[in-house]
Amino acid sequence: MKFAEFLPGMVITAGPYKVLEAEVLQFAKSYDPQWFHADPVAATKGRFGGLIASGWHTCGIAMRLLADVALHDSESFASPGLAYVKWPHPVRPGDALTVRATVLEARVARSQPSMGILRWRWQMHNALDVAVLDLEATSLFDLSK
Repeated sequence: MKFAEFLPGMVITAGPYKVLEAEVLQFAKSYDPQWFHADPVAATKGRFGGLIASGWHTCGIAMRLLADVALHDSESFASPGLAYVKWPHPVRPGDALTVRATVLEARVARSQPSMGILRWRWQMHNALDVAVLDLEATSLFDLSK
């Protein structure tokens, strides 16, 4: 999508994405090797009763889904960060995740008219409609292209 197509109130959906145990383990091994992400046997004795994905892995899945449907042919070039990120419930191997992004604001920067600023809320749910991710992101777009 091009920046001009993002309108306040617009809702963009993507998914489902099925989470595989092998990818949960690989992500944990590479980036978040805590036992409840990386050790299926030990995780069964933990608070969640089994293996759960890293929250950062969950964010990566949402990013991939939205990049595929909304950002892949856009003028997006960076993000200055997130206003917040929450993981209300864990993601487990086998979950099918769907993300919904709601455009909160889309405006041209006052100080740089060649830059678009998009604020949007990403909410991801599993197949039981249980929320697993909630964040507010800001994305920047190069409007000179």
